[in-house]
Amino acid sequence: MRNITHDVEHGLAECAILVSLVTPDDKRGGMNPEHSLDELANLAETAGVEVLATMTQNKEAKDSRWFIGKGKVEELRVIAEELGATTAIFDQELSGAQVRNLEEALDLKIIDRTQLILDIFAQRAKTREGIIQVELAQLSYLLPRLSGHGKNLSRLGGGIGTRGPGESKLETDRRHIRDRISDLKGVLEEVVRHRKLHRERRKKAGVVQVALVGYTNAGKSTLLREMTDAEVYVENQLFATLDPTSRLLELPSGKEIVLTDTVGFIQNLPHDLVAAFRATLEEVCEADLVLHVVDSSSPTRADQMRVVDEVLDQLGAAGKPTLTVYNKRDLCPSEERELLPNGGGSMVISAYDRSDLDRLRQAIQDHLTGDTRTFAVPADRGDLIALVYRTGEVQSQEVEEEQLLLTVELNKADFEKHIKTLEPYMVTE
Repeated sequence: MRNITHDVEHGLAECAILVSLVTPDDKRGGMNPEHSLDELANLAETAGVEVLATMTQNKEAKDSRWFIGKGKVEELRVIAEELGATTAIFDQELSGAQVRNLEEALDLKIIDRTQLILDIFAQRAKTREGIIQVELAQLSYLLPRLSGHGKNLSRLGGGIGTRGPGESKLETDRRHIRDRISDLKGVLEEVVRHRKLHRERRKKAGVVQVALVGYTNAGKSTLLREMTDAEVYVENQLFATLDPTSRLLELPSGKEIVLTDTVGFIQNLPHDLVAAFRATLEEVCEADLVLHVVDSSSPTRADQMRVVDEVLDQLGAAGKPTLTVYNKRDLCPSEERELLPNGGGSMVISAYDRSDLDRLRQAIQDHLTGDTRTFAVPADRGDLIALVYRTGEVQSQEVEEEQLLLTVELNKADFEKHIKTLEPYMVTE
């Protein structure tokens, strides 16, 4: 595995052993333990941890006290001493009691998958909103586990699992943490209110919004940068983008839309994180079109797509008009590439191919644009005339007696919202 020399506060790189428990329930649920452990290694390296070894335990059910069983804990202790590990990172979520028991038995820092993801988000958050959202998620996660993280807060002077809120906050009692959570929720409620106002203004102005969603590292930020010349951070690592970015994109017709990049999803994305980032992710729910960007070269492509669909369902965005974009075709083996859906609601592209991007712009336009229809609206009904203008691009306008004839290239999403109001005024051939 790649050797990371990321220094933490005490000046030495953290060295970890990765641990995974595999139960029959996991296998029945469609989880691929090997892929999940590979992903955990990528997460650890993204957090700046040197991965020394991995360990897998097959067991009928998790051990309530030790998670992996007492014998496996002893085996882990021996390996950790031999390799000089400072940390054990578990691929599943641990209870506070399990963390405490494992710390005492192993004399290691104990981190689970959820805490590792939260830690990466704490490193990545740059805007005030992002920092608040991460802190809220971390505190919500830690509150029921405070008794299990006593050593974590002082061990090695920091590092993974202790970034974000900071040690002093985490060492306060539950009442203070609950107060802090309440304060953060209040701030985020204000963010939600502002976002709602912005969305309403955009809708009134007839702004069309397209949201990029997908598994982490699928290439969403690269796509945004290549299509809009946006100056966004692009790196081949998990969660390179945390704070959402919106840029104007010109379609072949000359019409401008807003293209928004969102945080990448991942298997077992912490519930507290989804809840904390709901204000940001709700932009997806309001989008006129969702671009689901898929890493076509990934061997776990199908699983990654399933995870994205599940998170969208949690957000209430399932069923939105969606265009599936199979990205990285240049990295996808030819025999695999031939099996990818290409047409209708799917297309295969490389974000670095200009002709592919032109095809994608046209596909976005085709998905957003409906039929061209003519409406005969009473000239004194300014409210209806304004509504017609909001549902698409007006191609022509004629006055006929006391009516206004408006020919409109419809925006599918907007027209469907107001079809009951406008249908009586549609001119049929």
